[in-house]
Amino acid sequence: MIRLGDAAEQWGIPAQNLSLLCAQQKIPGAILAGDTWFLPDAAERPLLARPFLKWAGGKSRSLSEIAAHFPRHLGGEITRYAEPFVGGGAVLFHVLSSYHIQEAYLSDTNPELINVYRVVQGHAEQLIEQLEQFSAQYLPLDADARKAYYYEKRNQFNAGPSCAPNLPPDLERAALFLFLNKTCFNGLYRVNRKGQFNVPIGRYRAPEIVNAPLLRAASATLEHVALVCGSYAQSADFINAHTFVYLDPPYRPLSPTSSFTAYTQDAFGDDDQRTLAGFFAAMAKRGASLLLSNSDPKNTDPHDNFFDDLYAPFHIHRLRVGRAISAKGAGRGKISELLISSYEH
Repeated sequence: MIRLGDAAEQWGIPAQNLSLLCAQQKIPGAILAGDTWFLPDAAERPLLARPFLKWAGGKSRSLSEIAAHFPRHLGGEITRYAEPFVGGGAVLFHVLSSYHIQEAYLSDTNPELINVYRVVQGHAEQLIEQLEQFSAQYLPLDADARKAYYYEKRNQFNAGPSCAPNLPPDLERAALFLFLNKTCFNGLYRVNRKGQFNVPIGRYRAPEIVNAPLLRAASATLEHVALVCGSYAQSADFINAHTFVYLDPPYRPLSPTSSFTAYTQDAFGDDDQRTLAGFFAAMAKRGASLLLSNSDPKNTDPHDNFFDDLYAPFHIHRLRVGRAISAKGAGRGKISELLISSYEH
C-alpha cells in the first residue's frame, strides 16, 4: 500500500482532491487507517473532472487565482455550492473535485448548454458513442470535405427543434453541440438574432472531438448536481447562509467592438449588471459567501468606475489574466479582471 501523500506527489494531484476521491470510494481498494488514506500499489492515477467544452471567457487559465480567493471563513470546508452562470465549468469542476459538496445548484439561460450538461450527467456512454462516430467520419476527410461536413452538421443543428428547459435531455443535439464546439472557430458559441448558431469552421489539423475518459469523469462528478435552465435570479430559492456562490456573468465589454460573443439571443447590458449587483447584495444579506468575476473597465478607461461604484460596499480585487480568445495572437496578452467578494479575503 502507498500513503495518500506519496501517491498525490507521484501523480501530481493535490492531496485534497485525492482524499476526496478516496472518501467517495472512487479509488478501488483505498483504506482509511486513523486519519491517513492508503492506496493499493497497483492503483491507477485517477482523472480529475475538468471542462469538456471550449468556452469563451472560460476560467481555466485564471482558476488558481480565483480559487485563492475562495472563502476562508468557512474553515476550508465548502458543502453547499451554487453557480448560476455555469458556462464552461472550470470553477465548477474544481469545487466539486476539491470539496465535500453535499448540495450543488448549477444554472444557465442557454438551454443548449444545460442540455449538454444533462446528457453528460445521465447519458455519457451514448454521447461518447455518437461523438466517436462523428470523429471517425470527420477526421479522415480533406479540408474541403471537412468544411462540407461541418456546415452540414451546423445546418442540422440549426434546423432541429431547440432545447427547452422542461424537456428530457436530447442526446442528438448534445452530440451536435459538442462536435461543433470542438471543430468551430476558436470554440466560440455564438448565435444570431434568430437564435441560430453561426460560427464558421475552425482550422484544426486533429481536433479532439471525443475524450471518453474526460466525459466519464465529468459524468461521475455531476451525478447528484441540480442542473437548471433559467435566470440566475432563480437560484435565490437555493441560496442560504451556508452557500458559496460563484457568479461569472457575461462580461461588460471593454469597448464598443469587444463584445464578440452572444451566448443567447438576449444581450446583458449595464442595466442587467446593475440588477445583478442588487441580487449580489441581497444574497450577501442572507449571509451567503459570494464571489463574482467581471471585466475591468479601467483597462481602457482609468476613469471608468462603473463596477467600483456598483460594488463599493464589497471587496474588489484586480487580477492579471491572459486573454482566452483574440482574433490576433498579439492581442492575447495580460489584462486586468475584477474579482468581487462579499467577504474579506
